[in-house]
Amino acid sequence: MKKLYAMTCSVAFLAFLLAAVIPAAFAAGELSGKVLETMDSAGYTYVLLDSGSAKTWVAVPAAKVVKGQKITVRPGMEMQNFQSKTLKRTFDRIVFSDGIVEEGAAGKNNGAGSKGAVVVPAEKVKVEKASGPDAYTVAEIFRLAKKLDKKVVHVKGKVVKVSSGIMGMNWLHIQDGTGVQKKETHDLVVTSKETARIGEVITASGKIARNKDFGSNYKYKVIMEDASLKK
Repeated sequence: MKKLYAMTCSVAFLAFLLAAVIPAAFAAGELSGKVLETMDSAGYTYVLLDSGSAKTWVAVPAAKVVKGQKITVRPGMEMQNFQSKTLKRTFDRIVFSDGIVEEGAAGKNNGAGSKGAVVVPAEKVKVEKASGPDAYTVAEIFRLAKKLDKKVVHVKGKVVKVSSGIMGMNWLHIQDGTGVQKKETHDLVVTSKETARIGEVITASGKIARNKDFGSNYKYKVIMEDASLKK
């Protein structure tokens, strides 16, 4: 009996430890509420949302938000004990969302990687193709995705968006001027432990994955994972 009790305690303690150290999970569904606090830092807008039943910190790509405003944000990745070096504070719980849902668009499938979430370039992008036998343009990677699935390839492009420190990786959107915006084949998402600044031209080398579904509307037809970056 004592042995069984000890084993039960050990399992419970292990579960507690796992809950404490796992830093990120996907937040289910969109979040709506009244803005209680807001601040901008390092390309993000941090918002404290009050849904009426709970208060939740949310980070979205820089956006114009005012105190008292009612907004809805897309589903995102929840992180616990997140430390913001630029704000010099730790958030017990924060959801990193792909952005604010436009009025009238709530409930639509607009999560990161889903239709409507691809970054649209503000200016014309034109980057020469990387060299080498395993080098492809962004459009070619989408077109040959079935053939390239699970293979390491190289692509050169301009960084148009960066989301840092999500699930231990940095998420970069790169474009090279190829592909068709309406078909969403002009913007490739790259995950990496390395990072780059928006506007930089980089060569990313990583493994291609097709139809990647992280849950909570985070779906990618094509994504490059765990890439190394060359500037």
